Amino acid sequence: MSHIIYHITTQAEWEGAKKIGFYEASSLHAEGFIHCSTAHQVDGVLQRYFAGKGPLVKLTIDSDKLHARLQHDFSISLNEHFPHIYGRINLDAVVEVTEVG
Repeated sequence: MSHIIYHITTQAEWEGAKKIGFYEASSLHAEGFIHCSTAHQVDGVLQRYFAGKGPLVKLTIDSDKLHARLQHDFSISLNEHFPHIYGRINLDAVVEVTEVG
């Protein structure tokens, strides 16, 4: 069974990833991982971090296909665990791209 997680990014960043063959968020260099969400966390992430930004896309990621390590880390401020990818996202792990704003 596949384990689906999500990542929000800009359309421009996604287009850039397709040209170089992998996706890296700025948080990978700043924090050591790429922030992701479960299905029920996506709306909150959009509201908290992406209000007024766009155009945006939601990457649907099959975590079983990731080459990088996936770990669920606890966010004290939100009292929830969030999936984090500790490395680049290989493009074949992205199974769907949806415009969200």
